[in-house]
Order: sequence, then C-alpha cells, then structure tokens
Amino acid sequence: MNPQLFLVDAFTDREFGGNPAAVCVLDEPVGEAWMRRVAAELNQPATAFLHERRLRWFTPVTELPLCGHATLAAAHVLYETGRVPRGERLVFQTGAGPLPVSNAGGLIRLEFAPVDVPETADAGPVLDALGLTEAVWVGGNGTEFVVVVGSRGQVEAVRPDLGRIRDLPVGRVLVTAAGGDRADFTSRNFAPALGLGEDHVTGSAHAVLGPLWARRLGRDRLTAVQASARRGRLEVEVRDEAVRVGGRAVTVVAGRWVPQPAT
Repeated sequence: MNPQLFLVDAFTDREFGGNPAAVCVLDEPVGEAWMRRVAAELNQPATAFLHERRLRWFTPVTELPLCGHATLAAAHVLYETGRVPRGERLVFQTGAGPLPVSNAGGLIRLEFAPVDVPETADAGPVLDALGLTEAVWVGGNGTEFVVVVGSRGQVEAVRPDLGRIRDLPVGRVLVTAAGGDRADFTSRNFAPALGLGEDHVTGSAHAVLGPLWARRLGRDRLTAVQASARRGRLEVEVRDEAVRVGGRAVTVVAGRWVPQPAT
C-alpha cells in the first residue's frame, strides 16, 4: 500500500492561510487503527482518508463526526488532480450521511443538511470560560454553544480558558458578531475537547452560523471571516433544505506515504 498524500490549505486562496488538512487518497480499504496512527503522525488539525467516495476524518486524537475544511480539501484534490472533472458534482459517503460537493470557477461548495438550531441557553458558564462579562445572546443545541457579541473587535479579543471550555457539555464554542473584513459576520471556534484548541477555519460551524446570521441580517447569501491567526474566508448560502458553505483551497505539499518493511 502506497497511498498519495496531500497537504491542503482550505478556505483560502494563499498558502499559510485558512485551515490546513492532510488528504490521504487510498487505493484500498485500511483499518481504523492505521488511520488513527497516520493522523497522529501527520499532526494536522484534520486528516481526511478517502477511498473511492468514502470519506472519514481524524484529528491527532479522535475521529470527527463531520469536518468541513478537510472535506473541502479532499474535494479540491479530486478536482485538481483530474480524478473528478471540475464541473462535476460529487457526493461523499460519510458517517454523517451523504455530503454533496460542487465546484464552479474554483469555488468549492459543501452542502450540509439542516442542523439543530441553537436555542437560548444559560450564559454564565460559557461566558466565564471565554473571559467575557456579557453577550448579545447565547444559544446551544447539544453540540455547540454559540455566543453572539457586539462587535468584530470583541470576537478577535476573546482569550478563552481552554480547560474550562473542555469541561462544558459540548464539543465546541463559537463566538461571533456581525461585520468583519469585507464580510457579513466574523467568528472564532474553540474545540479543545476535539484536540483542536482554536480551530483555524471551520466549514461545519458555518452550517450553524449561516442560518443564525441569515435570520438576523435578513439575507440568504452571506460572506464570512473566521478570525483565527491564519484567518479564512467563506461564502454561505442558506436554503430551506440545506446550507451551502463555499471556499477555495491550495495544495502546498504532494507526495506518497512510504510503507516500511515488516520487522
């Protein structure tokens, strides 16, 4: 077995921006234990393992139920290498269900099924973990807390206690506000329980944030910035039946996994 490996920066049009993901293109099925060891070895925010159209994602410490930026990276590899024609729609088979992807002019769009809309939640523990004294609104849906603050500057100024966030009964905490660098809204994502600390750019989070800001701003097409140190740009389209999250990607490394002789 000698699978191809790619390192891709997703949700950006330049190297060293966006969110890095490794993509491992398999020519045969492999065991989960091997995938976990490879993800730990590569030590990227996420590693996507792709066999035909079957897709799984791992951080260095756990398997992810859904990962937007590594899906974007995997689709980018398929389109860029000619495995899939650039104008062709493809559907990944994942543990979270079918995940459709399209490509138009280099903008790759992921189509997420409707998500659980956050409902108003107890703000106290979340604000304490974020080091905030107040928020415009706090909601939760069992998977994440969403904290809306008053300005983009407040989003960028958050200095969370990651240990306290890890103790919350959710996988991640999203902090967001209207406006941004030529964007309709800005966000950050803290997910230490998933081994990520602060995630650089998160496609799946925008399947939650997109409908929230579509309602607040009264529009179904939005632009977004995720204000991590690497920063990333996304386009979001909200429809009744789905949320489309779009972005660009660049390949920065391509090679192969070198199998070692049995000992």
